[in-house]
Amino acid sequence: MKISHVRTYVVRQAAATYLGDRPERALSGWPDYRVLPPRNTLYPRDLETLIVSVHTDEGLVGWGEALTPVGTEAVATLVNQLLTPALLGEDPAGVAVLQHRMRQLMRVRGHLSGHQADAVAAVDTALWDLRGRALGVPVHELLGGAFRTVVPSYRSGLPGVTDAERASAAAQAAAEEGMTAVKLHLGAGVEADLATYDAVAAAVPGVRIALDAHWAYRLFDARRLAHGLDERGAWFLEAPLAPEDVEGHRDLALAVRTPIAVGEALRSRYEAEHWLRRRALHICQPDIGRTGITEGMAFVQLCDAAHVPVAPHHSVAGSIALAAALHVCAATPELVAMEYQPNPFPVGNQLLREPLRHGPAGFTVPDGPGLGIDIDPDKLAEVTR
Repeated sequence: MKISHVRTYVVRQAAATYLGDRPERALSGWPDYRVLPPRNTLYPRDLETLIVSVHTDEGLVGWGEALTPVGTEAVATLVNQLLTPALLGEDPAGVAVLQHRMRQLMRVRGHLSGHQADAVAAVDTALWDLRGRALGVPVHELLGGAFRTVVPSYRSGLPGVTDAERASAAAQAAAEEGMTAVKLHLGAGVEADLATYDAVAAAVPGVRIALDAHWAYRLFDARRLAHGLDERGAWFLEAPLAPEDVEGHRDLALAVRTPIAVGEALRSRYEAEHWLRRRALHICQPDIGRTGITEGMAFVQLCDAAHVPVAPHHSVAGSIALAAALHVCAATPELVAMEYQPNPFPVGNQLLREPLRHGPAGFTVPDGPGLGIDIDPDKLAEVTR
């Protein structure tokens, strides 16, 4: 069996409220994008992602997806012009070999991160899906087996701008969805963040609460925030400092009791190893839509050796990336939980013949061949630009 061709799909699906409780600022120069303070990160107005299909001369197809909320066309170009020529005519069974080859193409230029890494992640996931389909087994079996068939989750974000609105939304989610854990998207200032935490905690006693600061703080304020969370018994504090500040995170992790969670900005095992060696995080959060399955499992193995638990991040990607993450979660020895995005989740499911399942206990790990999902080509064509 040989790889015959690769296709890319630049997908945009309407999802006006997927940003949850994060404020946004419109940009006149970029009509399709919004900025999320405090770090002024670009996000699209709708759900934008790159889907890749890898085809063989025997008619088998594997599906992959990269988290590409902006510059999706650039990532598609990298797949088409740089990666595809390295794949054509190759045996898709050698997933690790092909992933290594793709990474080597731009490694000397430092491109183990950014758009190049996104492109490799999408193709890598498609190759794992193809391998599982060819053998008739789920990806988690190829990764060594499943520690669990249901992946615990936490709700990411609450609708509302005021603390009262967020508290009301939390109570509603606990009552209607069975929510047992939630992550607040904040970074509005130490006192404001703690006030929001208190309002939500009062509305949903017993629910675990984490806080994502979106890299908003300097070390001295991050310490104040974390000590306030220590007093409140917070679940974890995510991304308190600038994502490149390894030493700052290490200093913070040593100074507080609240677990410090980091990982969504990391793309390679080399970055993960550096953070783990410096003891700069308590919980590692690789995003499989950014790492792909091969590199994501390298994160898992490094974390296992360092005795650091894993809680995969899942941002504004669709159901293919989510399915890939669930297989990685199933094969992870020490798992905290998987992020559940309540607004993108049903949007991504629209492309599947059978949706992924989520309930109060968490996500059900797909058990069909490959990723265990079935793409509806007609639905995909409707949202491909």
